[in-house]
Amino acid sequence: MKLTKTLALAGLIAGSLMAGNALQAQDVTNTPPAGAHPRMHGRPNMERIAQDLKLTDDQKSQLKAAMEDQQQKIKALRADSSLSKEDLRAKAREIHQATEAKIKAILTPDQLAKRRELMKQRRAQRQAHANPPSN
Repeated sequence: MKLTKTLALAGLIAGSLMAGNALQAQDVTNTPPAGAHPRMHGRPNMERIAQDLKLTDDQKSQLKAAMEDQQQKIKALRADSSLSKEDLRAKAREIHQATEAKIKAILTPDQLAKRRELMKQRRAQRQAHANPPSN
């Protein structure tokens, strides 16, 4: 009898944990709250960038190509297990700098200034989330 009660209690606890995890998983798939900006991997998506910087169709396609090229190069770099951490960082920095040069060639001076301002704001937001004020 005692064993049956123990097993029943264990079953209830396990069921509660599973139900809680299922609810959390379901919550993740819900749509973001109104006013939230869609993001991918914590970065703004192309539509958001295009809207913020008022990109032309030509700029959108050029910027998308530059970003995809960077992603492919970084992915290949991460797959290369023969590199030391230092070499990996140096090559990633080179890829990033090359992409930044492409972006500077694509955007107008006004768009570059707006991009710098947006990046500064996003950096401040990330820091605020990383270091919330203690009460």
